[in-house]
Amino acid sequence: MNLFIYSDESGVFDPVHEDYFVFGGLIYISKEQKDTEARKYRNVEKCIQYKYPKGQELKACYISNKDKGKIFRSLNNSLKFGVVIDLKKIHKDICNSKKTKQRYLDYAYKIVLKKSLQSLELDGKIDLNKIENIYIYVDEHVTATDGRYELREAIEQEFKHGTFNASWNHFY
Repeated sequence: MNLFIYSDESGVFDPVHEDYFVFGGLIYISKEQKDTEARKYRNVEKCIQYKYPKGQELKACYISNKDKGKIFRSLNNSLKFGVVIDLKKIHKDICNSKKTKQRYLDYAYKIVLKKSLQSLELDGKIDLNKIENIYIYVDEHVTATDGRYELREAIEQEFKHGTFNASWNHFY
């Protein structure tokens, strides 16, 4: 089994000017499903694109509710995941450095992805032991952190090998 994961973020990780930061994404459990759902989405996009500025990415802030509904319905057969980060609850030290912020965001992304896959297994939609490859596409994701791993390595470490928390002397 091959998984195809597409995700994007919304908001600015800035607790002074923003309240929330969001990661959202879609998971496909086969290339065939990914291709079928992509055709449905592209068809809807073609149908509504003429109403908006040419060549501009469609953004929720200026798309009509009717067109948002069309887009959402085109994704009905897609497996979805997301995480909302309440920026007012973030420890202030995390925001002292761009790299520390990015490390936190990478951690949040990795954990939501892990929990989503575990949930899909509990629902009987996937078998984690039968996954051969995971292809992850993150739209314009910053990669520089002050952590031990970049996002790719952190996900690989977590999913393939697990992690050890020395403070709690526990292996996950």
